[in-house]
Amino acid sequence: MKNLVDNTKEALKKGKKKRSWPRRILKFFIWCAVAGLLFAIGIFAYYAKDLPSPGKLNKRQVVESTKIYDRTGEYLLYEIHGEEKRTSIPLKDMSEIVRAATIAAEDQTFYQHYGVQFKAIARAAIYDLLGRKVSQGGSTITQQLIKNTVLTPERTFTRKVKEVILSVELEQRFSKDEILEMYLNEIPYGSNAYGIQAAAQTFFGKDAKDLKLAESALLASLPKAPTYYSPYGSHLDELKGRQEYVLDQMQKMGYITSNQAASAKEFDVLAEIKPFQESIQAPHFVMYVKEQLVNKYGEKQVEEGGMKVYTTLDWGKQQIAEETVKKGVAANTKYRATNAALTAIDPKTGQILAMVGSRDYFDKSIDGNVNVAVRDRQPGSSFKPYVYATAFKKGYTPNTVIFDVETNFGTKDQPYTPQNYSNKFSGPVKMREALARSLNIPAVKTLYLAGVDNSINTAQSMGITTLKNRGRYGLALVLGGGEVKLIDHVSAFGTFATNGIRHDKTAILKITDSRNNVLEEYKSSPGEKVLDQDICAQIDAILSDNSLRSPVFGSNSPLRFDSRPVAVKTGTTNEWRDAWTVGYTPNLVAGVWAGNNNNAPMAAGADGVYVAAPIWREFMDKALANMAIERFPEAKEIKTGKAVLDGTIQGEEKEVTVCKIGDGKYCLANDNCPSEKKKRKKKFFSAHSILYWVDKDNPRGDVPKQPQKDPLFTAWEKGVVKWAEGKEFDVQENMEECKSSDF
Repeated sequence: MKNLVDNTKEALKKGKKKRSWPRRILKFFIWCAVAGLLFAIGIFAYYAKDLPSPGKLNKRQVVESTKIYDRTGEYLLYEIHGEEKRTSIPLKDMSEIVRAATIAAEDQTFYQHYGVQFKAIARAAIYDLLGRKVSQGGSTITQQLIKNTVLTPERTFTRKVKEVILSVELEQRFSKDEILEMYLNEIPYGSNAYGIQAAAQTFFGKDAKDLKLAESALLASLPKAPTYYSPYGSHLDELKGRQEYVLDQMQKMGYITSNQAASAKEFDVLAEIKPFQESIQAPHFVMYVKEQLVNKYGEKQVEEGGMKVYTTLDWGKQQIAEETVKKGVAANTKYRATNAALTAIDPKTGQILAMVGSRDYFDKSIDGNVNVAVRDRQPGSSFKPYVYATAFKKGYTPNTVIFDVETNFGTKDQPYTPQNYSNKFSGPVKMREALARSLNIPAVKTLYLAGVDNSINTAQSMGITTLKNRGRYGLALVLGGGEVKLIDHVSAFGTFATNGIRHDKTAILKITDSRNNVLEEYKSSPGEKVLDQDICAQIDAILSDNSLRSPVFGSNSPLRFDSRPVAVKTGTTNEWRDAWTVGYTPNLVAGVWAGNNNNAPMAAGADGVYVAAPIWREFMDKALANMAIERFPEAKEIKTGKAVLDGTIQGEEKEVTVCKIGDGKYCLANDNCPSEKKKRKKKFFSAHSILYWVDKDNPRGDVPKQPQKDPLFTAWEKGVVKWAEGKEFDVQENMEECKSSDF
């Protein structure tokens, strides 16, 4: 350029001495123009031969975020993205005002030029040579699109030439609107937001089609310097100034009126910016879904593939769940319980409707990001229904009589003598009463009768995925000696609700790729029959009978429902480390765990009915409010012909000659009786444990001939003997002959 200027000056000087100077100058400029044209053609040809074709620009695979929605598709729960958060949308889904703002800010002659503005390029080059700044760059929207999609970002003469060539070619292949659409889907806006849709959702929490004028102008201000003008940065005054400049340009171009510009300037647009944090709803559920997606499709596809994931989440029930958990944890401070989790499932489909993994996902003090709903925790007595269901499968009945008496299930050297919550014993009870009142000794006996392996099989068939190392578990399993996941526990209880039909839990309804091709879609299934309907009806009847549980839980506990039948079971572990409540109707099943993530014990008395049940009850009340009232099938009355299975304390009646030695006490008559008057005939009813009357593996079969061969027979009989002393029942075999000292 300097040589050209110097040569021009020299030519002018020489021209003053000769009469033909005008012709020589003209000839000089003609040759310069021809040389420049040939040079430009040569440069174009040289660089054009190795350039990529921009013709497939609109069909190239663009990095797009994966979006996770609720079941309706109306609520965006989360965007999964790598370094670029992007959602490509058609031009028709971008408001006209945001298009106008972009043109006013970036390229005011966009609809007039052919891809480049040579004047602007020349001006920028001269200013660059002179070391001066220029308020407007030399790049058109077309050039910026090329720069951001096809070329590398370095600032060299070679890259600029390539940019010009490709921009001109792009304009020949696509319409202006197509170019503008590609640009608005590609350009970076800062904070990992690429494209106008991602920017609108990141900064304002709305779609691009819903942006207001002030918001559109602000977003159009960002591409010039996304970091400098970031709404989360320290140059907010400069950002506001840039926004007002864009509004002025829009007015000058006739896109808006002066009144509209003034109103938009007065609007406090910065107050509308969403807080700077990862925008995520139902975070534990979202991360649960994301893990499934990554396992199936891989990290790269999930972060960059632009999938749309429509989940099973019911946004209304999720909000209820979050509110009740937060409220419940606040109320549980008196029990020193800092956390809780809740899961709700549609038992008829297995679809997860709500999931809250902790009281606050972002609270690091309680490890809030840990999803307790999918962690292993001991379930306490809430495990008992699986064991009783197994016993019923084996032939025992809800009316089976079992003794709630002190019993050592271990050995003399290693005793195992579980206690009831009340530290009291009830004597002979029916299995239905034992389950409803959560009595521990009858539960352990029921597990022995049902079998540990059989009970684990039942639980796993219903949906429990843990308890795999069976050698670890003994009779304490029924009291919560194993570990289960809340989400599995809820899913498995759902099998009771559906009359024994198991539906695998699911969190996803449909997944589409970036071109709306369906990758997978939920299909309704009849489910798998894993439990007899009559057995489920028996469990339903027991767990929904408030009068049965009242002697232990009281008649007005949170477990009582008057408006509809609801089956429910609580659980509490040793040292008050876990509190549970899991319950269901035929159309909704939900469970709550409460405790501390670090496994610290809660305060004494932090029972499931006090710590977990209030949370569960409030959720059920609100979640069921607009749901149909459905009833459980009626449980059939079972008659086996065996007294102990049909509700009678079975025993042997014998007549012996006795002598009365005190109030209600007798000895077997012999010569030591001082008078014939004291001798009499008396009938005694000899009470025994159930092991005396049934083969535990075939309870409806023959009475065992040698019941004492059962390893626990003696221990169980001992408890019954102790209970029977002084009652109308006695054990004839233990009565001693009369001694002279008795009289």
